[in-house]
Amino acid sequence: MTWLAWRQHRRQLLFGLIGLALLAAVLVPTGLPVHRAFGDSGLARCLDAMSPIADYRLSDPATGLPDCHEPAERFSAEHDGSGYLAVGLLLIFLPLLVGLFFGAPLVAREVEHGTHRLVWTQGITRRRWVMTKVGVVGAGALAIATGYAVLVTWWLYPTLVANAGRFEYLAFDLQGFAPVGYTLFAVALGVFAGTVWRKVLSAMAITLFGFVGVRLAVALARPHFLPPLERRYPVMSETFPNPMLSEWILDRNAYDSAGRVIAPGGDIHCELSQCTDHSLGDYNVHLYQPADRFWPFQSIETGLFVALAIGLVALAVHRVRRRIS
Repeated sequence: MTWLAWRQHRRQLLFGLIGLALLAAVLVPTGLPVHRAFGDSGLARCLDAMSPIADYRLSDPATGLPDCHEPAERFSAEHDGSGYLAVGLLLIFLPLLVGLFFGAPLVAREVEHGTHRLVWTQGITRRRWVMTKVGVVGAGALAIATGYAVLVTWWLYPTLVANAGRFEYLAFDLQGFAPVGYTLFAVALGVFAGTVWRKVLSAMAITLFGFVGVRLAVALARPHFLPPLERRYPVMSETFPNPMLSEWILDRNAYDSAGRVIAPGGDIHCELSQCTDHSLGDYNVHLYQPADRFWPFQSIETGLFVALAIGLVALAVHRVRRRIS
């Protein structure tokens, strides 16, 4: 049965590997100069030195605090971060494409053409049939998704770190473990859809809309994976929160000493000697997720999509055993 599943789906897996090789052929040559410049410019060392610093000094270089703004601005000017991210956004659809062309036809094509009945007459149980097919295709999708995730994470890392944007929407979705979870979910959703809507095009349509809907719902819930932290700091101060830490600022406002909002959706900071429009009692409030939660958030989101994938596969197996004839 494993050999048969491989014979049936080897073309899909081969196309997937060819696509991954083509992606590597584009990302590696374009990414190497960026990584080289990231190191040669001193920005990588500067950000490493700055990473444990919670407060950034507005002036007084004698303190020894590194100033990464200038090398970050030069790096971003030479290597347009928006251009790299725009290309990266095209890659965000790859997990969905794997689900559409690997998962949706897995059962739907067999049922639509009636070829599943021939296999079942050869002493192959329904459960073994569907589990073997899902195992072969799922293993191939996992390998392709892992390679894709490693490549894109490596490729985008310098530009995202230079712009303190690893937590940004869509950028977060392209990095780390998350693309692997998205891909497994897309494949499982396609398989399940094929057991309910037993035509390939119908299964692909349901996979498309279901995948986009769940992705949007999880993205909206992402800020609440862990309770956000609150930070208050005075408007008139020699220091302000380190802007290069890639923190995820969920909300920010500035208040006067009476608690009235004076800068909705923004913050204010100025040095004591230069701050003439504000009083000592004015303060800023940030509601944020700290930078060190990036990987925990990646793990939570990936785990959620993997759990959904396991549940969908279990439902698909049940439907094959009980509902498909």
